[in-house]
Amino acid sequence: MKKAYVFPGQGSQFVGMGKDLYEQHDEAKKLFDKANEILGFNITEIMFNGTDEELKQTKVTQPAIFLHSVAQAAVAKDFAPDMVAGHSLGEFSALVASKVLSFEDGLRLVSKRALAMQAACEANPSTMAAILGLEDEKVEEVCASIDEVVVAANYNCPGQLVISGSNKGIEIACEKMKEAGAKRALPLPVGGAFHSPLMKPAEEELAKAINETTFSKGICPVYQNVDALPHTDPTEIKENLVKQLTAPVRWTQSVQQMIADGATHFVECGPGKVLQGLVKKIDRNAEVSSVE
Repeated sequence: MKKAYVFPGQGSQFVGMGKDLYEQHDEAKKLFDKANEILGFNITEIMFNGTDEELKQTKVTQPAIFLHSVAQAAVAKDFAPDMVAGHSLGEFSALVASKVLSFEDGLRLVSKRALAMQAACEANPSTMAAILGLEDEKVEEVCASIDEVVVAANYNCPGQLVISGSNKGIEIACEKMKEAGAKRALPLPVGGAFHSPLMKPAEEELAKAINETTFSKGICPVYQNVDALPHTDPTEIKENLVKQLTAPVRWTQSVQQMIADGATHFVECGPGKVLQGLVKKIDRNAEVSSVE
């Protein structure tokens, strides 16, 4: 039986996240205190006692979810993954948990990524929408038929694909998706068009930081979003991590590949249970749980 540890992305945050870890585990407390120092603001105060609005800011959300996920992995009982993967932002958590990146370097990259993405969103207002009940190929076809920037962004599970693009493009796409037979086309309350060509300025900024950071050969393969394949080579991992900002998150394909490579048990490490739900929709025979 192979165990895959999976790490969630943006959207899994909640006020109070990580407080129990901080109060109950010295190792987690050290990581939280170190994060406050590195980030230059009190992220733990926002995580434990802030408002939903404060926590929803990309510059806060991304480091908060990363911090919670990595701290949970650090104190997990019998943490011995045969493979890891992360959904979007979660890929950074997976890389730290599998010892490809140090905690400090991972947090700095996540913070830089969040700020770069926020700047790209402010410069070019854009959004995302969830399309439910349509085949992936049909969603891709509708996106390609629109003259605005609209692309498939997150292949979450069969029948659930998130699209990303300009505000006008997403508005047109939602109408066309319904006409094509989608059960629902829901605009999402996000800051911008993540995993689309509109993130190119952020990608360029992040690439420089990633290329200046030391990546090691980790303790197990990481299945990366851009190609849904296992990687252990630090140079390949860096290249894929750079591409990730403008490329789609191939989550369905990643889970299918991990199962093909022997994964029978998926353990979600981080806030919430979103990924457990997606894994069960991808393969109902897979065993899922939260980290202990």
